[in-house]
Order: sequence, then structure tokens, then C-alpha cells
Amino acid sequence: MRWSTADVRAAAAAERRELADVLDGLASSQWDMPSLCAGWRVREVAAHMSMGFRQSLPRTLWEVVKAGGLHRMTTRCARRDAAVHSTAELAAFLRENEDHPWTPPVGGYVSALGHDVVHGLDITVPLGLGRQVPEERLRILLAATTPKGTKFFGADLEGVELHATDLDWSYGTGSRLSGTAQDLLLVTFGRKLPPGRLEGERSGRFTLV
Repeated sequence: MRWSTADVRAAAAAERRELADVLDGLASSQWDMPSLCAGWRVREVAAHMSMGFRQSLPRTLWEVVKAGGLHRMTTRCARRDAAVHSTAELAAFLRENEDHPWTPPVGGYVSALGHDVVHGLDITVPLGLGRQVPEERLRILLAATTPKGTKFFGADLEGVELHATDLDWSYGTGSRLSGTAQDLLLVTFGRKLPPGRLEGERSGRFTLV
């Protein structure tokens, strides 16, 4: 199935609104709990999610050079912005920018949707909130899975076939790794998940210890 640009942008807008509501409902202690992004608390992830709305491309490129690389830049800016902005402001940035046209350097609006969905799961999964990303959004992102993309995010899928238990989707070849579609989406983005969420002889490769 092919989705129009309008479909993808509407999905991203809805995701941002819903995640803003999730953030508004967090207790103060939850903001300081670890996320699935290694070394980042929930507040750093929330701050990072809105950086593209608040910062121009020239400023972002300058920050990359200053920090000495993309990943160093994102960590530096996430920690800085998490310290500067209140939790209410971090939630509001998402809600107020639901229709913002920001996209990552590659991948267009689908990548922007992936940015929102995956970082939202980085927050909700370790907090045990049980949020289910709507199926249509998952289908858009899973259909866009490519070897180049998984490699960029550091996902080691060699010798593994991902098999969703709740959608008709699979990816790769090799030993079967089963899980829900949104958990497997996290795997394709290089995340490790809490124990018990994946099944298969290679599940330990993708599980937090």
C-alpha cells in the first residue's frame, strides 16, 4: 500500500498530539527515569523530539560541527534543552508544532513520523505505560524498513527474520525473532527491549540485561 504525503503528515500530527498528552500526564519522578535511548532520561528524549521545530537547519549544522559529530550534537543539545525547559514546555512544543514541516536530512515525512513514533516508544515502553501506536502508523514505518536504514541506526539484523505477531509483516532472513509490530519497529531502530517482549533463539541480542 502507498500512503500520500498528506496521510503521513496527518499521522505525524496525531502522534505529536497524543505524545504531548502522555507527557502532560507523567509524574515528576517519571521524567528522570531511563529511556530506551542509552544514557538519556525521559526528559532528554522529550527535549530532543522538538529540537527540529525550535532550531533552524543552519544552527543545527553549526551545532554538529561544534560538537564534533551528529550523535555528539544530539546528546549535547538534548541535555542542554532538558535542563533549560520545563516539563510543561517540552510537552507543549510537541502539541504546538503538530503540523510543523520539519523532516530529518534523509527520508522525508516518513522519517519524521518514525522519529516521533520511535522516540515516543523510547519513553512509554520503559515506563510501562502500555501505549499502543495505531496500526496505520506502524504499517507506514514498517513498509519503509531498509538495510540502509537499519544499519544507520545500528540494528544488527544479520541472520534474523523479524516476524510480527499482530500484523502480517516480516523482514529479513534467518532465525525467527517474533514480537509485536511496535516492538520489532524498535528493533529496526537499534533499540534493546525489556526482557520478555521478544521470542526466538536470537532474542537475547535485542534484550536489555
